[in-house]
Amino acid sequence: MKTTVLVIHPNINQSRINSALAKGAEPLTDVNVRYLYDLYPDGKINVAAEQAELEGADRIVLQFPMQWYSTPPLLKQWLDDVLTYGWSHGGETQALKDKQLMLAVSLGGAESAYQPDGAAGHTVNEYLLSFETISGYLGLKYVKPFITGGAATITDEQIASQVERYATILA
Repeated sequence: MKTTVLVIHPNINQSRINSALAKGAEPLTDVNVRYLYDLYPDGKINVAAEQAELEGADRIVLQFPMQWYSTPPLLKQWLDDVLTYGWSHGGETQALKDKQLMLAVSLGGAESAYQPDGAAGHTVNEYLLSFETISGYLGLKYVKPFITGGAATITDEQIASQVERYATILA
């Protein structure tokens, strides 16, 4: 299965979790890791190149840190620019139909905070519901998200364990 991992982190060199996950995915066979903030530092997305990359993938992974209970700005722009009418939806074409969509999301707080009675007031899946909806609209198969909580407190050993789990899922 060919997998494209889109890493959308505005400061990847300062990230312990997303950097480690991406580096752990890079050597895997049939996995292409792309760093969107490095590719598009000016925010001008090459739509044709992104669409061609997605067409060649069987599974698309959006890897990002949750920021203010949402996504980094470049991910929203990428969704707006790349998922165009007539290519990904509408008309005759559904270029992504039957491909898989998986999210790999890091959280600043502990996963336990993401409960109805926790500090966040909602579950992680509730915050990610728009991606599940987009997935269905585009004919993608939504895969259970890969969540890493506690970015501020996670140990190196816990990160190493997450990298191993992530690589196993992607392989």
